[in-house]
Amino acid sequence: MDLVSVTELRAARERADLALAPGETVLAGGTWLFSEPQPVTGLVDLTTLGWPDWEELPGTLRIGATCTVERVLHAPWGPAAGLVRQCADAFLMSVKVQHVATVGGNVCLALPAAAAVSLASALDATALVWTPDGGERREPVTTFVTGAGTTTLRPGEVLRAIDVPATALTLPHAFRRASLTRHGRSSAVVIGSGDRLVVTASTTRPVVLDRHDLETGLAAIDCWYDDPHGPTDWRAHVTGVLAREVAAELAA
Repeated sequence: MDLVSVTELRAARERADLALAPGETVLAGGTWLFSEPQPVTGLVDLTTLGWPDWEELPGTLRIGATCTVERVLHAPWGPAAGLVRQCADAFLMSVKVQHVATVGGNVCLALPAAAAVSLASALDATALVWTPDGGERREPVTTFVTGAGTTTLRPGEVLRAIDVPATALTLPHAFRRASLTRHGRSSAVVIGSGDRLVVTASTTRPVVLDRHDLETGLAAIDCWYDDPHGPTDWRAHVTGVLAREVAAELAA
């Protein structure tokens, strides 16, 4: 839709351009930003900063925040490529949207069913955040997302990248997903990686479980999500079923 209140679009060319004036917000793919009215008067385009889609750093695969869902599939994921494809399919978006929707935008939007949050959390990834004073901070994606639509991003901060440890790419993985309909929004997602299981979609934030103490972890979950895609009791039950399947697959 048109954002009729917007009077200016700025193309960011360097980090200093990310200093936002009153009424401005950052723009990446814009697939959510342009989907409903926004209380903004200006947009600052992140895609003109020229961030690489991915970089292979020592011990780390860095995914740029402006990398699109379409392009992230071509990153050098190695043994984790199958898991990445499963998460990409969970986006349930058209090819046109995949072409512009960004990984960073999906993480920052922090919807319970956000597939990029599921993937990054399962791979023990870290959010690299640029701070307005010219510095940066790092935080696990599992704590970066604090609830349905909320993160630890503070005013003036920008998500720069998602850093995935190379060791996580070589671990055995298992993926399970449930929804109310065959092609519906994810109601529960459980991904196992090594000895960790991560629950998303059925909870308001990512929840990390220990595969070797699964029942205790499941019983302790206190952030079940409730919306038209599934009530809390059903999500809790389905999550338990999926988690046990994932744990059994990893133990086989």
